[in-house]
Amino acid sequence: MKITFLTVGKTEDAYLKEGIEKYVKRLKHYTRLEIIDLAELKNTKALTAEQQKVKEAEMILKKISVTDFVILLDEKGAELSSKQFAAYLDKKNISAAASLVFIVGGPYGFDESVYQRANDKLSLSRMTFSHQMVRLFFIEQLYRAFTIIKGEPYHHE
Repeated sequence: MKITFLTVGKTEDAYLKEGIEKYVKRLKHYTRLEIIDLAELKNTKALTAEQQKVKEAEMILKKISVTDFVILLDEKGAELSSKQFAAYLDKKNISAAASLVFIVGGPYGFDESVYQRANDKLSLSRMTFSHQMVRLFFIEQLYRAFTIIKGEPYHHE
């Protein structure tokens, strides 16, 4: 199973980049992971929030194929424990979902066109985190899920 992590904008803080890279290296033992950072929009002061979401949606939808199983990381999504997320991934792997695409949108969330294309929505927390931090949190949870699936001692109850 291939996993793509698609984000709007890039990680700028060195400590977050280091953390993400740490887990990306570890994930190579479990899955094929591709991280795609879409460029942030320029001159956004002249755009409304809705206009920004539409432009971001155009960029996002260009990176998704019709066969991808698309999961939005969204505040309106289902909240799962780490074990539930591991079971979710395992089920997708067993059901022969060849490619999972997890998406983090821009600062205003997703345009309706992206919601319509999505197959599922997951929330990392009811709290709000910066888009940069969400990247590290998600990559760590992805690693944790694979260690749970493999029965390895990373996760503790």
